[in-house]
Amino acid sequence: MKLKLEMIKIAKAAQEAARKLAAVSPELKNRVLKRMAARLLKQKNSILQANRKDIIIAAKAQLSSVFIDRLTLNEKRIAEMADSLLAIARLPDSVGQVIKEWKRPNGLLIKKVRTPIGVIAIIYESRPNVTSDCVGLTFKSGNSVILRGGSESLYSNIAIFNALRSAIKESGIPEGVINLVTTPDRKAVDILLGLNEYIDLVMPRGGESLIRRVVELSRIPVIKHYKGICHVYVDRDADLKMAMGVCFNAKVQRPGVCNAMESMLVHKGIAARFLPGMARRFKAAGVQLRGCPVTCKMIKPCRRATERDFHTEYLDLILSVRVVNDIHQAIEHINYYGSHHSDSIITRNKKSAHEFLKKVDSACVYVNASTRFTDGYQFGLGAEIGISTDKLHARGPMALEELTTYKYTILGNGQIRE
Repeated sequence: MKLKLEMIKIAKAAQEAARKLAAVSPELKNRVLKRMAARLLKQKNSILQANRKDIIIAAKAQLSSVFIDRLTLNEKRIAEMADSLLAIARLPDSVGQVIKEWKRPNGLLIKKVRTPIGVIAIIYESRPNVTSDCVGLTFKSGNSVILRGGSESLYSNIAIFNALRSAIKESGIPEGVINLVTTPDRKAVDILLGLNEYIDLVMPRGGESLIRRVVELSRIPVIKHYKGICHVYVDRDADLKMAMGVCFNAKVQRPGVCNAMESMLVHKGIAARFLPGMARRFKAAGVQLRGCPVTCKMIKPCRRATERDFHTEYLDLILSVRVVNDIHQAIEHINYYGSHHSDSIITRNKKSAHEFLKKVDSACVYVNASTRFTDGYQFGLGAEIGISTDKLHARGPMALEELTTYKYTILGNGQIRE
């Protein structure tokens, strides 16, 4: 009962603060965001010290190197967090934007206007930079936020949150606009997911099991993606040097994130020229390959891929590989096995590129570029609170516009309906 009362108290404060934040000027919000960025840099030593505590605990628990990479902060990553807040401050304010307006024959002026969603609960795992990104985006878009990070990053999250909250305190804006649930008790999440009278949206970020649990329990609308099974298809007309660079980046640059390539498809017409060299480069980087029968004949050693492999988000240095007959089979494979997250084609053929863009049913579809760019900051959106593969309300990186809903404002001069 005590925990439930505590969660209700946080949610009520967030709701009250959201109503006040909705009326705050863009200029004040931007000043606060700049203060937040300055506080992160000023308090970087205490943040790094807290992060080291989390890393020591993770290492003792024998968590994977990929997991620890997601957890780790350094001066560069803290600087990137600060830069992201500054980038958000520079963006146009989405609140109050007129999406559309028109005048009716009776003289009524109707406007469709962006407005904050209200209170957003974000439940996430391991990556402490999410704390800063989510605070920046929700604050700028006029929403209160309730953050519940994973226990594995608790010390880091508290240090980052305290730095950001100090900037809020100075501004005179209610502190309830940003909230961090620090209890490790998992029941706190269950309670939050039932507070639909206070919380308007839930956004889970983490492993598939976490997200499915949130969806199953929540009485509040949820925007999410279950997993990121991302593909790169190397077409018959690909520049093979480009293809090698893109595929290597998409898999190796940061394999433990949702926009990393998990499956590589190669046209049979260029497979013999492309796969052996690509395989050598992958193996030098420690990537384990799991291939279809044709792939296994071309590169050795190569573990035979199972049906399950093509459905798997590895989040590790493991890659499934398939040789396909043509672009149609590649598109069919992606739409069947993929998670509708991010998929790319490498080709010099404009017709093939157009067909891929049109027929691949994913939130982000690329031509001649790495899937690793599916990120709010990389898209020029400042940051993101997550990637949505849903089709209603928002799809792709969830940034400022996606954190608003809309209302209609109707201006009249005495009109009545006959």
